[in-house]
Amino acid sequence: MRSLLPVIALVTLAACSSSPEPTAPTSPVEPTGSSAPAASVTPTAAPEAPAPQAIAGERLAADTPKTTVAGNTFIAPSGWRISVKGPATILEAPEPGSRIALVDVQAKDADDAVALAWAAYGSEKKWPLKTTVDAPDKDGWTRIKIYDYQTSPNEKRDVGAMARFANDTWTVVIYDMEQAVGEKRGSQVGLIYGRLLPKGRARESFAGKTANTLDQARIAALGKFVETAQQKLGVPGVSVGLIQGGKVVFAGGFGVRELGKKQAVDADTKYIIASNTKALTTLMLAKLVEEKKLTWETPATSLLPSFKLGDADTTSRVLVKHLICACTGMPRQDLEWIFQFQGVTPDGALATLATMQPTSKFGELFQYSNPLAAAAGFIGGHVAFPKLDVGKAYDEAMRTRVFEPLGMKGATFDFKRAQTGNYAVPHAQDIDGKSARAIAAVNEAVIPVRPAGGAWATVNDVLKYVQMELAEGKLPDGKSYLEKDILLARRAPQVAINTDATYGMGLMVDKKWGVTVVHHGGDLIGFHSDMMWLPEHGVGAVVLTNGDPGWLIRSIFQRKLLEVLFDGKAEADTEIATVGKMYFDQLAAERKLLTSPADAAESKKLAAHYTNAALGDVKVSRAGAATIFDFGEWKSEVATKKNPDGTISFVTTTPGMTGVEFVVGGGAKRTLTIRDAQHEYVFNEK
Repeated sequence: MRSLLPVIALVTLAACSSSPEPTAPTSPVEPTGSSAPAASVTPTAAPEAPAPQAIAGERLAADTPKTTVAGNTFIAPSGWRISVKGPATILEAPEPGSRIALVDVQAKDADDAVALAWAAYGSEKKWPLKTTVDAPDKDGWTRIKIYDYQTSPNEKRDVGAMARFANDTWTVVIYDMEQAVGEKRGSQVGLIYGRLLPKGRARESFAGKTANTLDQARIAALGKFVETAQQKLGVPGVSVGLIQGGKVVFAGGFGVRELGKKQAVDADTKYIIASNTKALTTLMLAKLVEEKKLTWETPATSLLPSFKLGDADTTSRVLVKHLICACTGMPRQDLEWIFQFQGVTPDGALATLATMQPTSKFGELFQYSNPLAAAAGFIGGHVAFPKLDVGKAYDEAMRTRVFEPLGMKGATFDFKRAQTGNYAVPHAQDIDGKSARAIAAVNEAVIPVRPAGGAWATVNDVLKYVQMELAEGKLPDGKSYLEKDILLARRAPQVAINTDATYGMGLMVDKKWGVTVVHHGGDLIGFHSDMMWLPEHGVGAVVLTNGDPGWLIRSIFQRKLLEVLFDGKAEADTEIATVGKMYFDQLAAERKLLTSPADAAESKKLAAHYTNAALGDVKVSRAGAATIFDFGEWKSEVATKKNPDGTISFVTTTPGMTGVEFVVGGGAKRTLTIRDAQHEYVFNEK
């Protein structure tokens, strides 16, 4: 798994912030579910954070425009408390101890500004500095520099800083958040960063402009962006498609299907499209609405009485439109599927929902739940074909109502069929940052929850879908495929991602740059994709990649497309170079912390066998100097890492699954602890 850069680094790069990326320690995959019980899953509880001051400021009842001490504008989120201490404007989340500080200072350079900001914030800067990176000018800010600090896993905390300069003043943002709060309130964090602008400055807007024709020169500019990024980032292959005026104006590829082989990727190369499956799933539901077999307002339990979440009130409130709305309060709960997926059926995945608890109120926050999205597809399949088991019913509903009518000939949920002929192989970096074949078998964990992210497809397939969306339900021959109002209902806002973007039913609608962009991203191990369209301008695009960090290409491509269409400021090329450097600098910094092969003395202290009720077993073995963790479904060599608090972690190193961290427990009983942002799992010696 990749170690994600701190939230502070990601949200500053706005092209990346709107995609529902998973947070550490999980990889950029679309998590699914398992049938494992949740009795051993406990919410994380971070130690008491150092209080920079007694927060006694205003508690905000709504998202509110505010200014820093120097007059820089930002939006403070609803429910947060805001106070001012000297040059520092401090925002505290509703959960005490998690804060973002905006500090205006006079300083000679970024390093000096950050030191002054920590002093003004009033908290001891006790964490070692891990990496720094210079970022490109953006939104009127110059001399931007990002700082990432090394925390210990048991702190359950992320800490970072960002310095930026405008109007002869440095503004430093300090991010000091519990991981559980940072993930749950990620959309609100993005709101703060995304709208932080220098005094007197406004963001670039393309509102009211007419899109340029995607002629040969502009298509070439987009192709150069993709090809340069693909080569510099070490992504083996990228396939791209463009639509304008109802016609495909480009469909092709850059690079190869597999490292070390000559076969090129093209518009007919099959990739896993991951979470872009969600919009296709809601399209199938839309067809059922048109057939009057259900409505968007139908309670889920009335269609599938066995549907159940871990919270009875949430269960009773879920309507069809809520199943893929990221609005129910259900959090990411990713690790079960990574460790327990062999033999899991769609029925088992549905049963797992009954073990999952919401961590925010219904409709309060954008929180992305793949198991719940899977339920949407299986419920739709059951309605369409009630005599079939839910998995086969879903597959048949998608074939008959989506793939065949749209002419998506390469689209399939059959992994064996997909991996024949012209198909892409997934890749990821090893612990030394070199691109290699990824552990593709773990992607099969999506099969039991395939409505959330299990489709394979080609660029030409997805272009046919985007073409229909731009035509508002019409097929290329002019015939009606779906009623316009039913189609567009999927774009209606169900929950806010920030002030510029909303999430509907498997689709995001973003107006950040003054034009409407409907889009969605998708990520599995070594596969990263995006589809986007501008309904007011008749333009659409599809990007499919077969390697890490392909999520950077598919995300920032949107900004490049807008630059080309509207003669925007040239930001995308510099931005992707910067975030690419950030990614590889982070890998290098993490590598310096690892001992590989694992420290022999620490390895000898491990038990031979550990178990956890939700995640299954870990068997420890050795092959020469290497220490191996075997999880049954997959295995990996592990490295050791000494944390700042003196604890020892064992960290997986196989490409595609690097960075899964197990903290060794102290005391008489030997334990290993693994966490995602909002849950903790303890493996006990067996």
